[in-house]
Amino acid sequence: MDKCNDIVEKDKLVYSSAGRMPYYPLVIAKGQGALVEDVDGNQYIDMLASAAALNTGHAHPHIVAEITQQAQKFIHYTPAYMFHEPLVELAQELIDITPGSFEKRVVFGLSGSDAIDGMIKHARAYTGRSIIISFVGAYHGATYGSLSLSAISLNMRRKIGPIVPDMHHINYPNCYRCKYNLDNTTCDLECFKELEEALSNYIPIDNVAAILIEPIAGDSGVNEPPQRYLDKLYNLCKENGVLFAVDEIQQGFGRTGKWFSIEHFGIEPDIIVMGKAIASGMPMSAIVAREEIMHSLEAPAHLFTTMGNPVCCKAALATINVIKNEELIKQAEELGAYMKKRFEQMREKYEIIGDVRGKGMSVGVDLVKNRNTKEPNKEAAAKICYRSWEKGVIIAFIAGGVLRIQPPLVITKEQIDTALDGIEASIQEYIAGSIPDDVLNVAKGWTN
Repeated sequence: MDKCNDIVEKDKLVYSSAGRMPYYPLVIAKGQGALVEDVDGNQYIDMLASAAALNTGHAHPHIVAEITQQAQKFIHYTPAYMFHEPLVELAQELIDITPGSFEKRVVFGLSGSDAIDGMIKHARAYTGRSIIISFVGAYHGATYGSLSLSAISLNMRRKIGPIVPDMHHINYPNCYRCKYNLDNTTCDLECFKELEEALSNYIPIDNVAAILIEPIAGDSGVNEPPQRYLDKLYNLCKENGVLFAVDEIQQGFGRTGKWFSIEHFGIEPDIIVMGKAIASGMPMSAIVAREEIMHSLEAPAHLFTTMGNPVCCKAALATINVIKNEELIKQAEELGAYMKKRFEQMREKYEIIGDVRGKGMSVGVDLVKNRNTKEPNKEAAAKICYRSWEKGVIIAFIAGGVLRIQPPLVITKEQIDTALDGIEASIQEYIAGSIPDDVLNVAKGWTN
């Protein structure tokens, strides 16, 4: 750990505190598939995939080859002024794989955050309305527009002045921690009535441009709404001229066992926002939307000098090909179900696990202080996360006490078993009280 610690200490002298949420002092040297090696030569099984950005794993040879070949031709010339073929090819691929039996158009960016900003611009331009509705617990990004739609951390709002106006938030349906203490047999979608009440009292529906939702809410704890909630939300949008927009930045590109998580619900959104795994870790984002929405703005309303970089486009095209050719969507569904079943077996043994949820290789393990009160157990999550890293397993925690399990889709069953054995051993050690409190000084994760 000598070299790792040395680099971490140097990092503190040069890097902004606003740009990192530490979990443990891991300094990456290289990676291959689902394995990572640090600068001291220690090897880890990656169960986080760089915050779900590496669905094809580390340094996939096909993707590396495409990046290298394109870089040797030309690295960039801005598509704001000129044209290049990889951009056109990728735009067509995205049109083909996204849900929606209508004409679509694409625009590229550099991260999911700027794509959310682009969604805001296009929704307002197309509808002539200003209000965007999002959900409590959502993380949509850290640019001004995307943080204005986020509602997950006070540190995203402190000291920065006024946020983008006309952004409203309602509670995301949380079936595990239902605020009305209902279950599937008694629920009458009281959570949806909150939205209806807001629209009746202080949010004029004819001023609403779009409702933005994560079909599976990642950073708020890998939560999933009931089918009938999304159906009702979609119908409300269609009946009132409101655009139905989905954030697929974290859950897209095969992670949940579908190309995009909204496909689990059989809904065709008007706008899809994507990033993270689109180019296997290269800086890229995209918005795919109905043609008429995308034609509502004129340049330079949403363009960047380095958008649609040809190296990134080639990486994204290779990413899509790898997902198709290696049947990673099927693998995500099958191995994800196996992974979830193993965590459910742990839940039967350990009272600290309150809930296991998710689809495909996007799983949340909700740790609680008490199963009756369902109070999140952040201390347990932090200590188990840290001890798992010490055992050679990379995970993170979110939403106060939820272990975030999102490995590369190329991971093997054997690697999953080894990783889950390490996580289970860490849970046992936490229960036994053998993980010291001082790890909490390092494993901070999300903070307010």
